[in-house]
Amino acid sequence: MKTTDLLIKASEERMSLNRLTDEERNTILRAVASALRENIEKILQANEKDLRRIEAADPKYDRLQLTGKRVESIAEDMENVASLPSPLDRTLSETTRPNGMLIRKVSVPFGVIGVIYEARPNVTCDVFSLCLKSGNVCVLKGGSDAEFSNEVLVKIIHAVLHEKGIGEAACTLLPSDREATDILLKANGLVDLIIPRGSSGLIRFVRENARVPIIETGAGICHTYFDKNGDLKKGQAIITNAKTRRVSVCNALDCLIIHADRLVDLPDLCQKLKGHQVIIFADEAAYAALQGHYPDGLLEKATENSFGTEFLDYKMSIRTVNSEKEAIAHIGRYSSQHSECIVSESKEAIRLFEQMVDAACVYANVSTAFTDGAQFGFGAEIGISTQKAHARGPMALTEITTYKYIIEGNGQIRNS
Repeated sequence: MKTTDLLIKASEERMSLNRLTDEERNTILRAVASALRENIEKILQANEKDLRRIEAADPKYDRLQLTGKRVESIAEDMENVASLPSPLDRTLSETTRPNGMLIRKVSVPFGVIGVIYEARPNVTCDVFSLCLKSGNVCVLKGGSDAEFSNEVLVKIIHAVLHEKGIGEAACTLLPSDREATDILLKANGLVDLIIPRGSSGLIRFVRENARVPIIETGAGICHTYFDKNGDLKKGQAIITNAKTRRVSVCNALDCLIIHADRLVDLPDLCQKLKGHQVIIFADEAAYAALQGHYPDGLLEKATENSFGTEFLDYKMSIRTVNSEKEAIAHIGRYSSQHSECIVSESKEAIRLFEQMVDAACVYANVSTAFTDGAQFGFGAEIGISTQKAHARGPMALTEITTYKYIIEGNGQIRNS
């Protein structure tokens, strides 16, 4: 079926989803979660086809790879979404005017949400679960890297939808070619919102070419500032976790900023990075502090290009500063406004950092690895928004609803 025809069917399906009760939506989500578990081998076989087409050393490989444990996690996230309160039909505000007219602001679905994403098949299930729970039809435009994985996941979803009497168009997977992307971006009247998830290049392309409203999920250029009052044990654990837990995700650490007074502790802060073969691009002061304490083959001198880079790899830069204000200024210059962290035992330093750093998520003594909808208790996420219009940070159920005003009266008319 042609892309335009798929989008027309998706648009027509929105009314059917509106008629579902929250319990019916939850039943579907739980059934899909069970079906994912029952079809793990089939999912992994399809995923293996995708993995064969990419080098294992490519940072995208980890994003693309599914394992039994990861499929189980996807199913659990779907069940978590089903357990959450409905975001729909909530009265956000209520006013009675002097003439007796009652005005209520009520949460409703967007309608049809298109998500463009790259090599992350888990996004397929996350988007479906959040959209169904919030009454939205989802249109999925995955990349060719995950073509086989996405197809098998959507087939499993379609089987459950068919069993429950829901049209397959409620979860529409578009062809993986570039033409489908172009058509989706220009689908005014058929698609209500588009959310791009992926590289800065993808997001820029969507921003420059979309005629449908978009919410940007920006690249994650994340910093951790180790303050002069930072705790060494906490700092080492946070830096290691933020950098090495999963290097291919947007909340991974890219740049460590360290106060000059604590350079003597830099070798200890980086101690556990050696085992993960993390390459460090250090400025002059940090390089001198690490030389002889960090493997020569993993230690390089930083250039200007070492900063403001989302590595998505076992690489990290280090900047030395002489004050907290200098650290904040560095973040202001190079940050993508995603996730930023301070490690400090000073309440004043933490308060200043939280007030002055402009990012969707600002952490104090906590790894940036927690920027995630599930970790925030949202069940899952449709993306991490780095913009300020409508939504910011992990976008979950509430963020993919809008609202309408319902006005009730008893024959009131306007005379002037």
